Amino acid sequence: MHQIRLANRGKATVLMGKNTMVRRALRLLVSENPSYEKLIPFVKGNIGFVFTNDDLKEVREKLVSNRVKAPARAGAIAPLDVFVPGGNTGMEPGKTSFFQALGIPTKIARGTIEIVNDVHLVKVGTKVGASEATLLNMLNISPFTYGMTVVQIYDNGTVFPSHILDVEESTLLDKFMTGVKRVAALSLRLSFPTVASVPHSIVNGYKNLLAVSVATDYTFEGSEKVKAFLADPSAFAAAAPAADAAAPAEAEKPKEEEEEEDGSDDDMGFGLFD
Repeated sequence: MHQIRLANRGKATVLMGKNTMVRRALRLLVSENPSYEKLIPFVKGNIGFVFTNDDLKEVREKLVSNRVKAPARAGAIAPLDVFVPGGNTGMEPGKTSFFQALGIPTKIARGTIEIVNDVHLVKVGTKVGASEATLLNMLNISPFTYGMTVVQIYDNGTVFPSHILDVEESTLLDKFMTGVKRVAALSLRLSFPTVASVPHSIVNGYKNLLAVSVATDYTFEGSEKVKAFLADPSAFAAAAPAADAAAPAEAEKPKEEEEEEDGSDDDMGFGLFD
């Protein structure tokens, strides 16, 4: 806790207290801010509060990154799988029966006990037995860690789980743009103007206006170029043949050079076996 408070000094404040007093304080403040009632169901167990005005993701990273190793205790629920690595243990041969009782294959090497291969000793979610805890302590293995985890986040009256912070901004933008596209498509289909569909409606109206201008004698500044193109398309493609004409001349040069290079490889009057 000291390491966590030190890492978040100036950015976040960690407050721990009795759950009964915390729930009472929240109920007294509900009249002023009804959204505090959403926090009451989560005030149970070994829980505290972290107050911050900084970036939530950064504060959470500092909270969960400060952890300390802890030995395995009999009766504790394993939060992860525990493996005993193979190799020399440095123990005397008299303790071989202890390993045999746990089903760990061993052999005697240079007067000490050696574990033949890695052993899956404790599975995640199961209770740690007294024998397993004793063995891990004898091998100086501290498989578990203790620290803080973020359960829920309260922000501007909204309560949500901490894994929401793992969602990238690009993902949120993609979801938002998908929603905007659907709103625009539905609005255009129903002929109901919205902020999302108005730009498309303006563009479609302009296209219709160009089509009417092309089909009639009515002309405006935007349709003059379109009519000119339809009247004489060759005028807009005049630059293309000039570029195409220059291309064959340039293409012929490499052929001449290749012919000169081929000529330099003549046998100069000598045969292959002369």
